Amino acid sequence: MAVQAKIEDHPCYSDEAHNYFARMHVPVASRCNIQCNYCNRKFDCANETRPGVVSKRLKPLEAVDKVLAVAKEIPELSVVGIAGPGDAFASAKQTMQTITELSRVAPNLKLCVSTNGLMLPEHVDELVAKGVEHVTVTINTLRPEVGAKIYAWIYYDGQRLSGEKAARILIGRQLEAVSMLTQLGVLVKVNTVYIPGVNDRCIVEVSREIQRRGAFIHNVMPLISKPEFGTAFSKAGQREPTAAELDAVREESSGSIQIMKHCRLCRADAIGRLGQDKRAMFESAGTPSVAEPRSYDSHALLRYKQAVTTILSRRRALRESVGLSALDSSIVRFYVVATTGDSLINLHFGHAQEFLVYRVDPYGCSLHSRLEVEQYCANGYGKEGVLLSMIEKLKGYDGVFVAKIGRKPRLMLQAAGINVITDYAHQDIEYALRKHSIESLS
Repeated sequence: MAVQAKIEDHPCYSDEAHNYFARMHVPVASRCNIQCNYCNRKFDCANETRPGVVSKRLKPLEAVDKVLAVAKEIPELSVVGIAGPGDAFASAKQTMQTITELSRVAPNLKLCVSTNGLMLPEHVDELVAKGVEHVTVTINTLRPEVGAKIYAWIYYDGQRLSGEKAARILIGRQLEAVSMLTQLGVLVKVNTVYIPGVNDRCIVEVSREIQRRGAFIHNVMPLISKPEFGTAFSKAGQREPTAAELDAVREESSGSIQIMKHCRLCRADAIGRLGQDKRAMFESAGTPSVAEPRSYDSHALLRYKQAVTTILSRRRALRESVGLSALDSSIVRFYVVATTGDSLINLHFGHAQEFLVYRVDPYGCSLHSRLEVEQYCANGYGKEGVLLSMIEKLKGYDGVFVAKIGRKPRLMLQAAGINVITDYAHQDIEYALRKHSIESLS
């Protein structure tokens, strides 16, 4: 029950919570103490959605003020994290000052930190003392020879180090920190960037080792390596993993530990629910006013949580009313769903920029993965080339559930053998998938 209480409103640690609750990253940690070959920190950048990118760096008190501004407008804000754009403990003073002040003015917000782990062991006790219950550590390999290919250098003990020596130090510090945190009751999420041809064979090893050390969840993330991002890997032509490769390594790792499947590779200044960017709403926030200090209404989040609890209780009963035992044990179905959140099928096909993929078998229904697409319809017009690309991505799935779809795309999807289902518009996703699976037997 203690673990459940920690994850039930945390969108990164629970694939159900991400449908209802929002997170916010405050970019107060600008420095970094390692250089990853997949990273290029960009400041004053509004157009890229990936880790290490921010529009504006904030000082701790500016960050706190901005959190209060966001909380006033987004009652579902339940988590505030420090995830860069550098490393939280390369900028430890700013990180700790932000945590201290947030815990004072908004004590019922969950506080999180993301880090490469190099300097984390020195700060574990202080984090726990300040009430931080969730920490994310990026661990890409347990092998120093592989780490030497991923990290250009680390800055440790007053020295810039490289090669296998640097990787060996970093890996040791990361694993030490995971053990320290879990022994003190902190929930640890480990991020691993999947780099084809570099750490392919290391990821399952990482899963098994972090599970042994008590980590809660493993997030296997795809390398982002487009040429325009300017990273060492992108300049070298390092390719990104395919969706099939990512699914396969996640499946292989899942026997060791819970695998996160709803990650959105968030910016270091992300605001809103996962997959819903609301940064633009708060561009002017973050300038504290001595004359009119902002306040935090702790009851707003409490009221929202109570409403979500009521909704979930009702929906779980509805889902459980549709048993799946009638399904043949050898059959596994994969359905694609268009949703804006709230666990509902509530998005028009032409407006989707991603679909959620669910797995249904006799044992239940669960989120399997995400499928990113380019939006087909914009300003009332559909782009045929985009539609053709979407059709290729949707082939092979057992059905596409949408709230609505135009006549042309429906006919084109059907001609390609793709089953389009609109009968469950604005209904609970899991209930709809369960009901459709059973009814399709008759």
